[in-house]
Amino acid sequence: MNGRRVLFDVDGTLIDAVANQRRIWHSWARGHGLDPAEVHAVAQRTRPADTFALVAPDADPAACLAEFHALEDEDVRTGRYGAFPGAAELLGGLPAGTWALVTSNYEHRVRGRFARTGLPAPGLVVDAAAVAEGKPSPVPYLRAAELLGADPADCLVVEDAPSGIEAGLRAGMTVWSVNTPVPQAGPDGGSGGRAEPDRAPGAHRSFGTLHEAAPAILAWAAGTH
Repeated sequence: MNGRRVLFDVDGTLIDAVANQRRIWHSWARGHGLDPAEVHAVAQRTRPADTFALVAPDADPAACLAEFHALEDEDVRTGRYGAFPGAAELLGGLPAGTWALVTSNYEHRVRGRFARTGLPAPGLVVDAAAVAEGKPSPVPYLRAAELLGADPADCLVVEDAPSGIEAGLRAGMTVWSVNTPVPQAGPDGGSGGRAEPDRAPGAHRSFGTLHEAAPAILAWAAGTH
């Protein structure tokens, strides 16, 4: 086994739960008399505890978290969501001990969703409770590398969100984005003032879908890429 390790974000990367998260945050926000869209926009960039501090600084953070946990746990039991095409084959093709999940969610919930979608059970989950700082801090990804006994330079981060991409880059890791529209080149072959063609902002490489990325991820992990 070589020293390479693959670190996956979960929601939006392996599991399509974007609509679920939006509904949960909208429900929580309405219960607190807050604008659902504004709260959800903040939540996409931070861990739940950080979101509460920003959007409801006068509310009891423990009570906020308990309410949010109840909404998310109910979604795990009854919500409709699924794994992105190629996710099961990709994770099943990686040797045990060579990959981990790095999420702003909580481990019991992630494992519940994995069980419902039929994805291979992860050996290691670095969740919101495992670190003092969430993405875009590099701490979650550095913690995962430490637990896997890997050098950050030997880790590939697979992400869909700007905050996760930033976290992986700040950790000194290779970062690929998936399930994100890729900037197109301008008519003159340039990027028309946008990011370089075929690469999401910041990422070393970008793929329109996880399914498209899977062969390259497996090759990278095997040291043949």
